[in-house]
Amino acid sequence: MRTDKVSLSGKLVRDMIHNMMDSAMGRRIQTGELRMNPVESAWVCPAGYEYEIVERENFLMEYLRPAHVSTGRVILQLHGGGYIGPMKNIYRDFAVCYSKRSMGGDVLTIDYRVAPEYPYPAALMDALEAYQWLWEEKKYAPDKIVVAGDSAGGGLALALTMYLRDHGMALPAGLVLMSPWTDLTCSGKSHETNFHRDPQFGGTTDNLLHNSSYIGDADPTDPYLSPVFGNFEHMPPVLMQVGSEEVLLSDTLTVAGQLRAAKSKRRVSVYDGMFHEFQMALRLIPESREAWEEVGTFLEIIYGIQRKPEGKVVKRVKSGRRQRTGQ
Repeated sequence: MRTDKVSLSGKLVRDMIHNMMDSAMGRRIQTGELRMNPVESAWVCPAGYEYEIVERENFLMEYLRPAHVSTGRVILQLHGGGYIGPMKNIYRDFAVCYSKRSMGGDVLTIDYRVAPEYPYPAALMDALEAYQWLWEEKKYAPDKIVVAGDSAGGGLALALTMYLRDHGMALPAGLVLMSPWTDLTCSGKSHETNFHRDPQFGGTTDNLLHNSSYIGDADPTDPYLSPVFGNFEHMPPVLMQVGSEEVLLSDTLTVAGQLRAAKSKRRVSVYDGMFHEFQMALRLIPESREAWEEVGTFLEIIYGIQRKPEGKVVKRVKSGRRQRTGQ
């Protein structure tokens, strides 16, 4: 993979993360200490949207909808955070992005229970309850539901879909997975090859990836915990994005190979020189902008959205910043 095509702003952000990891704050980020108790200002819902907190017995859900618009489309967002971090403002911003990229779709983001207080399978059961709420109570058709997740949320999205399939329940129309954590045994090859390259989790095994409290007493190779060990037959279409510098690169590529072997539809993009969850940069760096454009294209295909001629997007010139595998 070539990293000389990384944008200047992308390099700057990557180097900034590297430098931050060398500071006193770095260890608190790697171990997940900062994720467990985030301190943030109140999030302000943007104009043109309705925002509702939905209380469940064990967790809260945040329901974002464009005002005066009903498309029947919805995205169930499962946030990242290593299964130890709660909902954060960046995922509320993600929800707005998903709504826009799905051309006015609704977005349900759940603040599922996290470890160490609530180990496996708490997050999976909460995700299942939220999915059932969408199609049983809110009457969204399963073919209009897309499940999206990043990092731990990406692995959780895969685990949820496998659980639905294995229990004879309706599957979502597709999955959007950003840097998914699919192997809690951390046994992928990239944990070695990218050990000194990953700006966030590289250089040490004393981090939340290798010391996951979410596993609890469970077998870390349980497919509903580590989907990489599961069966990938009869899965819905999947979009996977990952950075070439991540120790979790194998978590994506191994799943991609299994989806290919199962003849499941998938699109896998490796963004050269990028770090874990680079999509959080939103519009600040070209790679993140391109990733979100790719999400939009995927959602349009999944939902069968036909743009009017005047709304067509000019064909993008291939930037060379990512490598694609699978169609």
